[in-house]
Amino acid sequence: MRFPVWKYLLILVVLTLSAIYAIPNLYPDQPALQISGTKAGVAVDSSVQALAVSELTAAGITVTDSTTSDAYSLIKVADGEQQLKGQTLLRQTLGDDYVIALNLAPTTPAWLQKFGAKPMKLGLDLRGGVQFTLEVDTKEALKQQLDVMLADVKRTLKTKDIEPLYVSKEGDLIKIGLPNQATRGKVQSLLGLQHPQLEATPLAGPDHVILQLKISDAAIAQHKQQIVEQNLVTMRTRINELGVAEALAQRQGDNRIVIELPGVQDTAEAKRVLGSTANLEFRMVHEADGLYSPDNLPLGAEAFGFGTPDGQPVLLERQVIARGEHIQNASDSLDENQQAQVNISLDSKGGRLMASATRTKVGKQMAVLFVEHKQRTSYSIDPVTGKNIETRTPFTQKYIINRATVQDVLGSQFRINGLDSLAEAKELALLLRAGSLAAPMYFVEERTIGPSLGKENISKGVFSTKLGFLLVGLFMLVMYKAFGLIANIALLFNLAMIAAAMSLIGAALSLPGIAGIVLTIGMAVDANVLIFERIKDELRIGSSSKQAIVAGFDRAYTTILDANLTTLIVALILFAVGTGPIKGFAITLSIGILCSMFTAITVTRALVELSYGRKANAKLSI
Repeated sequence: MRFPVWKYLLILVVLTLSAIYAIPNLYPDQPALQISGTKAGVAVDSSVQALAVSELTAAGITVTDSTTSDAYSLIKVADGEQQLKGQTLLRQTLGDDYVIALNLAPTTPAWLQKFGAKPMKLGLDLRGGVQFTLEVDTKEALKQQLDVMLADVKRTLKTKDIEPLYVSKEGDLIKIGLPNQATRGKVQSLLGLQHPQLEATPLAGPDHVILQLKISDAAIAQHKQQIVEQNLVTMRTRINELGVAEALAQRQGDNRIVIELPGVQDTAEAKRVLGSTANLEFRMVHEADGLYSPDNLPLGAEAFGFGTPDGQPVLLERQVIARGEHIQNASDSLDENQQAQVNISLDSKGGRLMASATRTKVGKQMAVLFVEHKQRTSYSIDPVTGKNIETRTPFTQKYIINRATVQDVLGSQFRINGLDSLAEAKELALLLRAGSLAAPMYFVEERTIGPSLGKENISKGVFSTKLGFLLVGLFMLVMYKAFGLIANIALLFNLAMIAAAMSLIGAALSLPGIAGIVLTIGMAVDANVLIFERIKDELRIGSSSKQAIVAGFDRAYTTILDANLTTLIVALILFAVGTGPIKGFAITLSIGILCSMFTAITVTRALVELSYGRKANAKLSI
């Protein structure tokens, strides 16, 4: 029965670490409101925090604490209901210049935080996390698609040396002016082959022929489907960039996407990154820049502010060289002057477009236009119900973030500088790396999943775990006496190890996860039942107490290993093919199986050794 010293040390280390990383679950996070700027790097000063605290206090909301950092202000409130009420109030008070996000402030003691210890994240059905509902602006997407088709039509006609009188866009139509019917027939046949999604209708002009093009209804329906699916893929990529575990992004209806982020600590960053429709356009600076009248822009030119929407206007060509969808990779860094920059890698098509556009533009300037679709929120009072009405008006901001002279023909690799801070460069690189959205999206709803319901779910989950542990513990005490007590002590260690493992890996605990823990409680003592029954059998055939203990552990080991291994395989399959709640159940079950094998075999053996190892022919209480 000699038990190696290194195994005692291993148990001591594991149990100590388990205690350190499980204790933070006794200090649950506190509801808080986080105030951040709408752009990365924008600081929230003390005056904004003071105004927010005074408004909350005046509204009867209990503020327990408030802190300010360089990036945001965090105001702790009493409970989840006051948190939701305070968010609505601060949105109206502070306006669109700030993001008011729901957050959870840690209450873990500082000495535990030094070890990186933090409580388990809770799923949306328990408490932590937030749900966003975003609506895809399909109308704007179709306008963008028409712009792309306009450029493609011009390019197609140019490659076939056809010179139309004009090619213009009017509403949702493209009109091509042609000199005669023969040219019209040639163009119509060409476009029918190259662009079958366009429906062509010939019209008679005053002195020429007009070919009117319209995107077919089937192509429009297909395009709407594609842009929602592409935005969904982009959202999932951005969630991965945020590092959120157990997140869910799924389509809802024709043009909405629902995103659930359980246990998110920085919801302001999540909202800013997920909701941003940042995109880039690369354009050449127009030759007339600085030589034009704002009231009389040259043909084929547009003016945009530099640095901000209201900055010094710069005249750009309307022709877009490449857009954000051609960006394959983006990373932030510092240039030789220690200024923030973003390194861009384009795909093969983007590289060809960039090379073609800059081949004849060496020595001229190219600008990077930042395009972002936003919403302006206004509030009014319903004269009938007296309730607040929130109205969201979409608008688009475009401004130049960089302009530089083209030193040589550009290809797929280049860099963007002129950014305000490294934080802005990091966020821009993340958005571009995650993929640009196929169409703008707007937040139509942000909510927690019922603070009161979450509390009820937590209390029921805790009660079910306690009840399961109590019934299993009583069964073991009645059936196996002192050995049953040893199994119960090992079961306590098992629960601590599960809590520590869940906290360390950042997995979100949900109601199905609690079911997995309760199931693990039964499975953990199942291994002990096999061992103890084997010990009883050995005692019946006349083996000594020590021989019975050794035989019980050694001969039951293979059965325990086989039983737990088959269950673990099933749990891994559930995790691989399941989604949402099923994955939550599979995670806790997998962790519980691994922990129960350690406690049932190693910890229980150590406790039995300490109790009976030094006693000769001791009578076993089993």
